Amino acid sequence: MKFFRDLRITDESALPSNAYPAPPTDTKRLDKAFGLSKSANRLPIATEATVNKEMWSLLWSHKRGFLLVALLQLLTTAAALIPPRAFGNLLDTLKRNPDAVNINRTVVIVSAALILQATFVYFTKVRASILGEFVLSALRERFVARVVELPPNVVERAGAGELLTRTTTDIDHITWAVRDAVPVITICLVSIFGISTAIALTAPLFLTAVFIGIPLVFAATRWYLRRSPQAYRVESSSYAIVNSVLVESAESGRTIDALRLGAQRTSRTDAAISRWVEWERYTLRLRTRWFPVVEINYILPVSAALLMGAYFYDQGLATIATITAGILYAQMLAGPIEAMLWWIDELQTGKASLSRLLGIHEVDAREIRNADPSGREISGQDVTYGYREGRDVLKEVSFLVEPGTKLAIVGPSGAGKSTLGRLLAGVQPPNKGKITVGGAEIGYLPVEQARQEVALVTQEHHVFVGTLRDNITLAKPEATDDEVWRALAAVDAKSWAELLENGLDTIVGNGGHRLLPAQAQQLALSRLVLADPHTLILDEATSLLDQQAAKQLEASLGAVLEGRTVIAIAHRLQTAHDADLIAVIDDGRITEWGSHDELLAANGAYARLWRSWRDEI
Repeated sequence: MKFFRDLRITDESALPSNAYPAPPTDTKRLDKAFGLSKSANRLPIATEATVNKEMWSLLWSHKRGFLLVALLQLLTTAAALIPPRAFGNLLDTLKRNPDAVNINRTVVIVSAALILQATFVYFTKVRASILGEFVLSALRERFVARVVELPPNVVERAGAGELLTRTTTDIDHITWAVRDAVPVITICLVSIFGISTAIALTAPLFLTAVFIGIPLVFAATRWYLRRSPQAYRVESSSYAIVNSVLVESAESGRTIDALRLGAQRTSRTDAAISRWVEWERYTLRLRTRWFPVVEINYILPVSAALLMGAYFYDQGLATIATITAGILYAQMLAGPIEAMLWWIDELQTGKASLSRLLGIHEVDAREIRNADPSGREISGQDVTYGYREGRDVLKEVSFLVEPGTKLAIVGPSGAGKSTLGRLLAGVQPPNKGKITVGGAEIGYLPVEQARQEVALVTQEHHVFVGTLRDNITLAKPEATDDEVWRALAAVDAKSWAELLENGLDTIVGNGGHRLLPAQAQQLALSRLVLADPHTLILDEATSLLDQQAAKQLEASLGAVLEGRTVIAIAHRLQTAHDADLIAVIDDGRITEWGSHDELLAANGAYARLWRSWRDEI
């Protein structure tokens, strides 16, 4: 059961401890060697209660659609019940009075019933599909709305593979289940109800026959459903591990090759795939034990109806019409019961994916504390932060940055410079202490408000699929075209933007006009101009560009930085030389603070870094 606890699967008490196969020996060894079973950083999986609550909430919010589908299916079932009765009456008339048989009338009745049935089936399928799309749309909207509210550090720790699986594979499973499984199960339930009612009214003697296999199917299904939901969840989580390992290996291919870690990554991949295959085999074993029992339910009712019909007819308790209708109804009822059970099994995959998708609702939301900054000064008081408990990256850091100051943060790699930049930008609050802007804690302000105060500019830039205008006005949706052009002009991007075929209406991003790296970064800077924050945090915004593009972009930056407080994470000491103040961070602490000349005179760590850098150039 440790594997389930690692994956944060809940509701284990309903499951026998010996219900799950142990992973192969080699997989256990690789788990231990490469830490595949460690999942503290993964997003949680929703509990059974959360999943059921969300499903009923979705169904209730679309109750009119479900009622319409149910009504149409009732009409479909009613039309389908006519032919068996018509054939039964025909056979009964043939036995009692062959001369009174009117085959043409029977053909007309059956043909009309089939036409009605086909018509109702068409409209039922259409309305069920439309209903599925509306439910799916609502689920997707809830998911996106929740994802954007998650704390960034939680999303980052989850890893690319985990997020990729939840937003692709899991969404696909849910899409399939909502579009097909839920409507079909609804249709099957209505069919079972309608056919059972018809049997009770027209051939009550056969009720026992048609439901003779239900106790066996119920017991087998109960056994299956006690095991399959958890197994499907673990199977999906195991597949997410495979995705994570593959994505990490692909993204870090050069590093893996340089450090000769290929064999390790191959072993890690083998371990992840072995675990996934083991759970895939287990769910397959569950199905192979359950499906034969379901198939028996197709044979038993018809066989029992034939035997009972023969006995009732021999005893004079039933007519040929009643026996024929009863046997045909028994055959009709077996179909929706079997289909419903089959789709319930298919629904387990969708439900497992839904539990993973809804797991984001069990992540603590970013705490919001509404406040109005009363100034522009930025201060930190005993700031401590660590990505993992017990391993602090920043340790009791305190500082004060006056408005309009140009501050450079320098230090060795891994000292905590970028972490401090993220905290200053309010990406997340510190674990201890506080960082304030005008007296308000930046890490707890609403995101929109925080971005109006402080903005973080990194070496990563994003071009979203859409028009050039849409990309820029993300920072200010109500911005006019004149404001957009002024923002582009402020970062020296107006010249190339005017050359685009459709100007601001040009589609950029994947499938659209391709922007050069420098142009994409200028696009990001133009968003900052529109957002108009009073403080900018620069974390090597030009480090991924070539030298010429970097120089062009630094010239654009000059216009953006004018009159603002600038805090630069400096990897090149020329940036520190031009700053008003320099903070030296070493081992998570500010060890030196002052101007370039003051720190050189102090002859400390900064002075040694400066002399080393100066000698190299």
